Amino acid sequence: MSVEDTLTSAPLFSELSRRDLKRLASATITRGYKKGDSIVTEGENAVAFYLIKTGRVQVVRGLGTGKEKLLATLGAGDFFGEMALLDSYPRSASVRCVEDTECLVLSRWDFVAELRSNPHIAVQMLPTLSRRLRKAGEEIA
Repeated sequence: MSVEDTLTSAPLFSELSRRDLKRLASATITRGYKKGDSIVTEGENAVAFYLIKTGRVQVVRGLGTGKEKLLATLGAGDFFGEMALLDSYPRSASVRCVEDTECLVLSRWDFVAELRSNPHIAVQMLPTLSRRLRKAGEEIA
């Protein structure tokens, strides 16, 4: 599967044109992680978005504290770190691999550069971001 096809499989990018997907794809890198690896750590500054190509991860609050709270288990086609595309605030949770995992990674800097030249990309992504924020708010309540 091409990087563009992988991106379009994610709801966040599903409304983008093929041309926009190609532009974003050129800004992504592929990274592999081993079972047990932490991809992001709660509290660190968020600098990238991740789309899972293969494998499975757990999103966990309080990783390694003895008071871990499992928030979600994600697999191929799922994504995390979307807020990092908009800000560089500290991560609200850690993500660890429960099996070998491969992700497409898009840095905030590359994404913002694309938005500056193609602001319509943001407009097409806002409904999905809004739904994810709403869902997160409901889970907290």
